[in-house]
Amino acid sequence: MPIPDGAFVRVIVDRGIAQFGDSRDEGLTYRLPDGIRANPGDRVEVPLGKTGKTVGATVTATGDGSLAAGMRQIKSITTYLGPALHPRLLDLARWMSSYYVCPLGMVIASMLPAAVKKRTGERTVLRVSWGTKASTADEPAIAATLTRATKKAWAALATLPRESLPMLAPQLLEQTGIASLKTLERLAALDLLRLEETSHVRATAMPGFAATPSPAAAPTPTPDQQRIIDAIAPTIATFHVDLLRGITGSGKTEVYLRLIAKVLEQNKGAIVLVPEIALTPQTSQRFVSRFGATRVAVLHSGLTASQRHREWERVRKGEATVVVGARSAIFAPVHNLSLIVVDEEHDGSYKQDQLPRYNARDVAIKLAHSCNACIVLGSATPSLESYSHTTSHDGKPPRYTLWELTQRAGGGRLPPTRIVDMREERKLRASQPLFNPREQHLLGPTLEAELERTLQAGNQAMLLLNRRGVAYYLSCSTPACGFVVMCEDCDSALVMHRDVLSPAGNVVKCHHCQLEQVVPKVCPTCGKPLASIAGGTQRLTEEVERKFAALGIRAGTTLLRVDSDTMHSAREYFDTLGKFASGEARVLVGTQMIAKGLDFPGVTLVGIVDADTALNIPDFRASERTFQLVSQAAGRAGRASDTGRVIIQSYCPHVSAIRFAASHDYTGFATEELATRKNVGLPPFTRMARIVCRDEQSSKAKQHAGIVAESLRTHAQQLSPTGIIITGPAPCALARIAKHFRFAIDINAANASLLRDVLTSVRREGLLKSDSTTAVDVDPVSLM
Repeated sequence: MPIPDGAFVRVIVDRGIAQFGDSRDEGLTYRLPDGIRANPGDRVEVPLGKTGKTVGATVTATGDGSLAAGMRQIKSITTYLGPALHPRLLDLARWMSSYYVCPLGMVIASMLPAAVKKRTGERTVLRVSWGTKASTADEPAIAATLTRATKKAWAALATLPRESLPMLAPQLLEQTGIASLKTLERLAALDLLRLEETSHVRATAMPGFAATPSPAAAPTPTPDQQRIIDAIAPTIATFHVDLLRGITGSGKTEVYLRLIAKVLEQNKGAIVLVPEIALTPQTSQRFVSRFGATRVAVLHSGLTASQRHREWERVRKGEATVVVGARSAIFAPVHNLSLIVVDEEHDGSYKQDQLPRYNARDVAIKLAHSCNACIVLGSATPSLESYSHTTSHDGKPPRYTLWELTQRAGGGRLPPTRIVDMREERKLRASQPLFNPREQHLLGPTLEAELERTLQAGNQAMLLLNRRGVAYYLSCSTPACGFVVMCEDCDSALVMHRDVLSPAGNVVKCHHCQLEQVVPKVCPTCGKPLASIAGGTQRLTEEVERKFAALGIRAGTTLLRVDSDTMHSAREYFDTLGKFASGEARVLVGTQMIAKGLDFPGVTLVGIVDADTALNIPDFRASERTFQLVSQAAGRAGRASDTGRVIIQSYCPHVSAIRFAASHDYTGFATEELATRKNVGLPPFTRMARIVCRDEQSSKAKQHAGIVAESLRTHAQQLSPTGIIITGPAPCALARIAKHFRFAIDINAANASLLRDVLTSVRREGLLKSDSTTAVDVDPVSLM
């Protein structure tokens, strides 16, 4: 029986149906009920499958009966929810689905915050505007139609400027003092007002943000800043990528602010991406104070669901034209988008570790290209991928323009840095009177002495140690035994933590599967005592408190710790940083969470307690990450008039990443590291993907990985015998996590097109299903 003509939509369901074929597959077709009109990007609810379960979906196409050609029975959508996704994001979603090998439904679902899909905090309210007679009738004629109650209300409304309306009814009642909604309804019946139902998101106000900007707070740009602003500003309305490399404290944010001001002058919009951990109130306030809370929407994990929904709606309606947020803010529906800024563009947090495994920096570049917008990537230590694009390769011109800020904005200098060889420090410690060989010291004598001088002078210090807990692993104290306390479900050592809430006091935890158990009293193999190795932030905090108690250092008050064990929410993190910024705390101990984007003028000493933590990881980016972390942490010192000091403790002081970081020499490091990668054919000179197959049975995981690898090799041979290299399968560095064995296959291709083609070919065979057994990571930032 033929389907009659009518209105139909094609939708992509959020979950449950994966498009494993070509990403142009537009999903499922449904009929629109009479009287309903829909557009691509609108949200609907549809019945799915034989059970007719109602699920959320996004419209990707609309049409008449031709959309349903050849179909016998078409179900109708259940509910029309309204506009949600900007049409330009649908094209971006299709690209992401293809490039990152992920079902289109999962990509679209990740673009919309859960609060938007659930319509959290949304309610229907009345929107009040002037009626026809409010502008056509004279006052005597109006007065003749009013009662005593409505006369008083009309007099209150008459004091408002004409442009004050439209306004939501609750706000109008509060502002004018009109007693009730019924009074407004009576005025509407006289055509003096017009009342319309509209949706409104109710949420608590975000404290501390001024509604109007503070122009007086804007500093005068330095000559270098002004030179860059003058060069980029005229080309904002065209696509190009600018890489801004500025040393810590050089004023990159002021460049961003000035460019955004140019954008707003043209009635256009901007998105600023900041790593989640660096999106502090201090950061947000700089944008809000410059442009006003009305024009700026802030999106981060510290918001309630209602606040997130309200901010998103303000952007969608065009009320807010500047968005400042973490990774997912790139999907905000900004009107007339003409500028995207990605601050700290090298940061690994821009890469999502779950489906879809996208890098927000790269997605931002693709979005800027589709919108014909300018994109500025900023960092003191740019990723080698971005930096390499600023030079020509194989006769091709540079893809990015490089701009550099080499001086601190306030005229200060980068802090002097000293590398301390911990092998020598251990000898020095052993030669000191009262040396106890059983005592473990994370602070070497040099850093300890510097910390004491800093505290005696009344200044602040930051101590970075990128390991959590008391001990990173426990092993038998007898070398001949070699027993290590391991996780029973992972190929990983358990980390010791001191848990004041646990009756046992000390516990060991797995940082991969979260297994937790009591610390063994003795070695279960030989009965000898256990030794704790490689202390973390918890032990460092205890050591600092023990050694400097006489100077008033107390954990929890003047000594604070910032890591994922202590910071359970964004509010806790912000409160802790606030106490340190105010000077209430004197020492801040933390992991990499304290190395990013923070500005504390009182800090005159930065101690990097163990610069080697990332060096021994089996990952070709280990050296780059070490350089970035050490450089970023060192930049926290001497941000005010005092130049500050940096002490770097290392057992490998000769390693180039540490040497170049200590001398603040990014160019030297990048030149050397890029030459090494080019010689061995690693990114950025090739494009890479990693496929991980996992199963509770090692043989099954290995077998499936073998099938995938064989298919990859077959298609690689057909596409380009020399342009694609398949390696593996081989056990991952962490071969077992949460009872699942893991085997990895690495694909290196000469360019992105070859990489996409070979993955698409294998995807069409159904071997790369987006489930728990197979994970595809394109452009991976970690190979663990």
